[in-house]
Amino acid sequence: MTKISVSVDGATFVDDVEPRTLLVHYLREQVGKVGTVVGCDTSNCGACTVELDGRSVKSCTVLAVQADGGEITTIEGLQAEDGTLHPMQQAFHENHALQCGYCTPGMIMACRDLLKNNPSPSEQEIREGIEGNLCRCTGYQNIVRAVQDVAAQGVSV
Repeated sequence: MTKISVSVDGATFVDDVEPRTLLVHYLREQVGKVGTVVGCDTSNCGACTVELDGRSVKSCTVLAVQADGGEITTIEGLQAEDGTLHPMQQAFHENHALQCGYCTPGMIMACRDLLKNNPSPSEQEIREGIEGNLCRCTGYQNIVRAVQDVAAQGVSV
């Protein structure tokens, strides 16, 4: 076992983990952040996307020990304490950018990262920016609209 210390959604966690534990499993099983879902365990779908030290990562490709000392934001960490949704979460809701919801946490995290790096993307840039996250239900059009809405608001993501 290896001791790690991470900040997850603003709270510090110090835990013993097996060196082979994936970050997604650590977040779900030891920290209790079940909004970060296990999709494919092969980095193909992006459902497990979280933010690690300010950058989106597929948490099934990162070992928990690699996150030691890091700051992690999950989908649960986006909502304000008073329950107000993050602008990207709100835009997904308003634009019907989800159906089954399985890909939604990872998709929102990836879209948020996209706008951090490019606050005013074209439709093509949005589509290219989210191509590492799969959605089998929506056809992506409403996801693109949600990202465009947030970009048009000019809010900090």
